[in-house]
Amino acid sequence: MTASNLVPVPIPDGVAALIGSCMPLGVLQAEIDAECAAREAMRFRGPLCAEDQADREHALAALALSNKILAAYNPGLVVRPGGPR
Repeated sequence: MTASNLVPVPIPDGVAALIGSCMPLGVLQAEIDAECAAREAMRFRGPLCAEDQADREHALAALALSNKILAAYNPGLVVRPGGPR
């Protein structure tokens, strides 16, 4: 089986909490921030007015900052807008 055939499976909250308890608090916060920023960046579609473009760029900057922290801890944690990790 190759990685392309794998289907993401949700994990129970208890397991996620156990995994999170083993990670530094800053990394956990960066993961939350990255997920939120990626969702925000993907919210903007089509031709953007200047204000929407600025908001999208702000979300992408927040995503980049969070990804920098995540990649330093574990490159596999990097979040991409609109796609899986």
